[in-house]
Amino acid sequence: MRALLTAEVSSKAKELENWLDVVYAGWYRDGVILSEDEIAKLVADNNVDIIITSYDPITKKVIDSSPNLKLIVCTRANPVNVDVEYARKKNILICYAPGRNSTCTAEYTVALMLSITRKIPMAYAALKSGKHLAKNHENKTLSGLRRDVTWSLSHESPYVLYKGNQLYGKTLGIVGYGSIGRKVAAICKAFGMKILVYDPYISDADDDDVVFTATLTELAEQVDILTVHCKDVPETYHLIDKSVFSSMKKTAYFINTSRGCIVDEEALIEALLNNDIAGAALDVFDKEPLSADHPFISKCKNIVITPHIAGATYEAIENHTEQLLTDIKNFLHKKPLVYEYKL
Repeated sequence: MRALLTAEVSSKAKELENWLDVVYAGWYRDGVILSEDEIAKLVADNNVDIIITSYDPITKKVIDSSPNLKLIVCTRANPVNVDVEYARKKNILICYAPGRNSTCTAEYTVALMLSITRKIPMAYAALKSGKHLAKNHENKTLSGLRRDVTWSLSHESPYVLYKGNQLYGKTLGIVGYGSIGRKVAAICKAFGMKILVYDPYISDADDDDVVFTATLTELAEQVDILTVHCKDVPETYHLIDKSVFSSMKKTAYFINTSRGCIVDEEALIEALLNNDIAGAALDVFDKEPLSADHPFISKCKNIVITPHIAGATYEAIENHTEQLLTDIKNFLHKKPLVYEYKL
């Protein structure tokens, strides 16, 4: 059998060559995402049985390009680049990589919490731009005193400008209690935080330390930090809207490492500019990449933003490589797929 591999994978994927005739292209070989026409031609020219992809568009045209196609492997937690319905109509199996980057995304979420509550990027940027630096070191320790390591004390000193909040003792609100939400909760408990959860699809958890709220508003009213971990589905579009930000404390922070469309960005921008909330830390946005004149860039000062990298770790690649090897081996041995996409 022949496979077309365009995915981002670890070196362990070479194991596929023991079982399959593998054609390498796309991201794997050249670090590029193929167009619909490009991948359709590769699929047709090689008459492949299996497509292994990360980002390429696997459309009806691509699927129809090989009469032998039997399995599509997408190395993502959500195969948004695959026409799932059409593949099913043709009885083509689909497997994916659920949870491949859950741990690193949870860790990154907490990193964003620390970044915005302690103003770490703001302090870093100030130092790199030349602020708060000494022109000389003439400060001397007075007789009878020990060496003091305070940079300075004034209304313009770092100690005042970048004063923040600790996580210990604070209440964290988690919207969406799936794999990532649960991992965030586990990490934040170690910080000594109280955990509240809103998830209409889960009524309880095994952990007695987690409290579920009946409504999103009830959650928003109580938390010091609100973090979102939802899938991009019609029910979650702009789930976090003006009413949510209006319900939050003025001292509360908002974190999003899931999907930008879950948040009404206009409402968030308004809340930030009006100081209706203390700040936000975002890794995802409604439209990506951000435009150069986006208010998050040009206007909002109480925000930390990063370019959608929460899941970007070498370990995530290793994880989905293990998952695809497992299911391709199962497929070849006519066994049920462990990571079959059935949603």
